[in-house]
Amino acid sequence: MDVIYGLIPGMLVLGLAAVAVLFWATRTGQYDDLDGDGRRILMDEDEDTGTRQASPDMDADPDDRPPGSH
Repeated sequence: MDVIYGLIPGMLVLGLAAVAVLFWATRTGQYDDLDGDGRRILMDEDEDTGTRQASPDMDADPDDRPPGSH
C-alpha cells in the first residue's frame, strides 16, 4: 500500500508530460501534413535517370567481356 503513494504522483507527472508533448507537437506543426508522407512514399523520385552513366562493363554482353573481369 505504501507503493501507491509514490505511483500516483509519478503517473500524474507522466500524464502531464504526455499532454505537454502533445500540445508542443500541435503548436510546432507536427500534424499539419498527415497525408504527405503516405503519398510521398508512393512517388518515384528517379528524376536524374538521364544523368547517370553506366560503366562499360555493365553494358557489355557477359560473353564479350575479357577474362578476369567477372
